[in-house]
Amino acid sequence: MTVWAVAFVAAWLAIGLPTDPAYAFVWIWLATIAWNSERPWRSHLRFARDWVPVVLLFVLYNLSRGFADNGATPHAMELIVADRFMFGWATGGEVPTVWLQQHLYHPQVHWWDVAASWVYFSHFVVALAAAAVLWLRDRHRWAAYMRRWGFLCAAGLVTYFVYPAAPPWWAAQNGLLTEVARISTRGWKAFGMHGAGNVLNAGQIASNPVAAMPSLHTAWALFVVLFFLTATRRRWWPLLLAYPLAMTFTLVYSGEHYVIDVLVGWAYVGMTFLVVGLAERGWAAWRARHPSAKAARPA
Repeated sequence: MTVWAVAFVAAWLAIGLPTDPAYAFVWIWLATIAWNSERPWRSHLRFARDWVPVVLLFVLYNLSRGFADNGATPHAMELIVADRFMFGWATGGEVPTVWLQQHLYHPQVHWWDVAASWVYFSHFVVALAAAAVLWLRDRHRWAAYMRRWGFLCAAGLVTYFVYPAAPPWWAAQNGLLTEVARISTRGWKAFGMHGAGNVLNAGQIASNPVAAMPSLHTAWALFVVLFFLTATRRRWWPLLLAYPLAMTFTLVYSGEHYVIDVLVGWAYVGMTFLVVGLAERGWAAWRARHPSAKAARPA
């Protein structure tokens, strides 16, 4: 693990943080090998076998998001109206993103900018790392986790095509809002790591600007917390639930999402657990009523 940690930090400083699913998977796989170095290689190769289809699906997911931008003008004004309707009474008629940046955004980097950059980066590794731990400890629960995660991402992707929506920074660039800075990675400057966020910045430049509704950043954060919540002692619940709230603050403050995007993302998480749970129970009931063909086939 020490060798792994040194190599990870060296790659972080030289290349950037692992925000690409395939690149992040490589580091997570290497971490499982380092943590369980006494296991036979057959076990490590089984990890790759189970995960390669998952990684390929997420790579295709990232690529397909770009096709949601079909050249049409994305939805923006209704999101602005929704945020102003919900919070305008407390923000002087501004959307929360503009209000937060007016009060917290300064040329110099503060501690909350550093915290926001770390929280933003966590989106790219927390869900994958949690899945890796599940695979090592309970492959059955890992499969249940992946079914829900895959459904959540698919539902978000369909929405991007049906309802392309732009984030606050896009609205500001196109004159629909007052100035909004995109500042989700500026916290690295406090460490003198100006290149640490290069991969994140490059990904933001190439990202699809109409994939704001729903916010899968906060949806993933809430999904991971809810999946493990019932198996966690209640005294830890406030700490776990603080994570999706921190992600919400980060995304709204940094100009990446409106609050309405976050609320819809949370609704998608609830829909995911409901639909996949019903499907699993229905499948289990069907199998109980219909024995497998192999078992029913006469000798």
